[in-house]
Amino acid sequence: MQGEWLATGDIYSRDKDGYYYYYYQGRGDDMLKVGGIWVSPVEVENAIMELPEVFECAVVGKHDEQGLVKPKAFVVLRSGQKGDEELTRRIQDHIKTRLAPYKYPRWVEYLPELPKTATGKIQRYKLRF
Repeated sequence: MQGEWLATGDIYSRDKDGYYYYYYQGRGDDMLKVGGIWVSPVEVENAIMELPEVFECAVVGKHDEQGLVKPKAFVVLRSGQKGDEELTRRIQDHIKTRLAPYKYPRWVEYLPELPKTATGKIQRYKLRF
């Protein structure tokens, strides 16, 4: 509690008139700072989910060789789909054309399933290591 407000850690957009959008952008502690600009993992995940091969995905931050944080995508494919370099390139190109280019995942890892809680929420902290 912060005074009479409940601080949930959830991030929403607000327009110039002060109204909150219906668009949920993720949790504050999940946000990534890429090149000095905040990136919502949910935004990148939603764009990846537009591809027909993708069943579900999660995006977290990973440090590159210079120690800078960049997006990394963990992707679960639909049955019968193959995660290869060609699909990785398609995912990255899709994000570059759909969102700002700096938001594309530098790494894509294919998993049989994402780690989840008993209620089905993705355990991102397990993907960060």
